[in-house]
Amino acid sequence: MDTIEWLLDSDPSIRWQVLRDLAGASDETVAAERDRVATEGWGARLLDAQGPDGRWDGGVYRPGWAQEDRPFFDAWTATHFTLQQLADFGVDPAHPRALEAVSHVRDHVRWDHAGEPYFEGETEPCINGVVLALAAYFGQDGSNAAATLAGGRLDDGAWNCWAEYGARVSSFHSTICAVEGLGSWNATGRGDTATADAQRTGEEYLLARGLFRRLSTGEVADPRMTMLSNPVRWFHDILRGLEHFRAVDRRDPRLAEAVALLRGKADADGLWSLENRHEGPAWFDFGDNEGMPSRWITLRALRVLRWWDAGSA
Repeated sequence: MDTIEWLLDSDPSIRWQVLRDLAGASDETVAAERDRVATEGWGARLLDAQGPDGRWDGGVYRPGWAQEDRPFFDAWTATHFTLQQLADFGVDPAHPRALEAVSHVRDHVRWDHAGEPYFEGETEPCINGVVLALAAYFGQDGSNAAATLAGGRLDDGAWNCWAEYGARVSSFHSTICAVEGLGSWNATGRGDTATADAQRTGEEYLLARGLFRRLSTGEVADPRMTMLSNPVRWFHDILRGLEHFRAVDRRDPRLAEAVALLRGKADADGLWSLENRHEGPAWFDFGDNEGMPSRWITLRALRVLRWWDAGSA
């Protein structure tokens, strides 16, 4: 099987990233394909779904129809996770459709927590990490979310969304969201010494645990963290962790076990499968079926491994 051809037989959101990261296409070819994300396929469908009030599905974190008396109910169709998906698709933030959609969010969408403007974030680090990554991606002011994250670390240098309810030990899930956001924000040049230090201590939390082990015993913290998921939502797994360290170009020997685990998950055709779907209502399935080869997972795994292997060449 020609893996690149298989990957290219897909949505523009996958194709442009394959052309850029795996196929060595020209800048002009990549840009032309990326431009289609906002006007064709999954990206266009998501942009079309935005309401006149700037929100998706009538809500900010949860859709308007969600039952607030069910605090562990997950749904992925509201504004927060839709914007995350658009960024994962790589919609060009300078495209007129993206500019219009993000301006509506900036000007009209407020958090349910205390009416904060969307890009200022609220209190939970898993939320603020994604907000900060989106602010960096779409060119918005994320300085408040960045300061909240930098000042909200626990004693172990990382984060837990349950800290306000008494948690004193950090969480892989909260921490990966936070370091992704901080890494993206600091890369824009708008960070400061506090956000740089917060990124560093958060990364050390993940590295000390090899991305998936308990620090105290060395045991696997949760088997689901060794399973590959897409979209990642607010969940941590080894591929998401490795993608962060690829994005910030930080190779560390403590990542080697996770890299080997990822490499060993390829099938005989050199494809990777979706192993863990994060259940909940979504706009559509983005081409992935659990237990089957996934173009998204394969794209993400291949570029991580190419990055890692280039460091030892």
